[in-house]
Amino acid sequence: MAATRGARSPSVQQAFVLHHYDWSETSLVLDLFTREQGRLAVVAKGAKRPYSQLRAVLLPFQRIQVGLSRPAKGEAAAEVSTLRSAEWVGGHTLPAGAALFSAYYLNELLLKFLARQDPHPALFEAYAQTLARLDEPALRAFELRLLAEVGLLPDLSLSGTRQTPLELERLYTISPETGVLAAEAENPAALRGTSLVQLQAALLHGSPAALHQACEGAPAQALRAALRGLLQYHLGHKPLRTRQVLLDVQKLME
Repeated sequence: MAATRGARSPSVQQAFVLHHYDWSETSLVLDLFTREQGRLAVVAKGAKRPYSQLRAVLLPFQRIQVGLSRPAKGEAAAEVSTLRSAEWVGGHTLPAGAALFSAYYLNELLLKFLARQDPHPALFEAYAQTLARLDEPALRAFELRLLAEVGLLPDLSLSGTRQTPLELERLYTISPETGVLAAEAENPAALRGTSLVQLQAALLHGSPAALHQACEGAPAQALRAALRGLLQYHLGHKPLRTRQVLLDVQKLME
């Protein structure tokens, strides 16, 4: 479904809408995650009009094909592109229930960890595949892939500053500053060396199925605690909004 044509030939690429906010009475600014250019800020002129064809296309969690052009000279933000066309290219139904919170969680991670105009094509495909399978191993696999892509994940198969191979039956935790360290059994984020070696091997292999399987084989609570510790460290003191909303909803339902 095409919309808003311009005189210049737009660049066409695959994208997902991560977030949007009002730009004027009739237009939106979109935060897109594109395969070729990474995160982009895009103006969708007229997208809020009742008869706009864009209204049915610019939905979160749906893979779309967009035509973009750079703004003309003198427009406010030089790094903001203009949406010239948008078309749905197929995908899965919108998540519902708890899966919807998980999908918004993925979007928030991308918004907070990815710099603009920094392409991550492998992460783009991992995001698309995770949306189709929003179970716990898939979420942990995506967190691992994201941290690895942005250079914030240490080598999980080597211990400490000396980078020695892990003992497979020993317990370890992941330190944001010093990498994999020996841990006590009481540590809720402690993982056996065998689990960490399998996770690292799956990351190096690059197969989403292999990484999902490795996450499935690791203790769920310990892996969740270890990755949340890493993510929170790099985010600073501000909690992820989607995680906090989900916790609040769970408390209300108890």
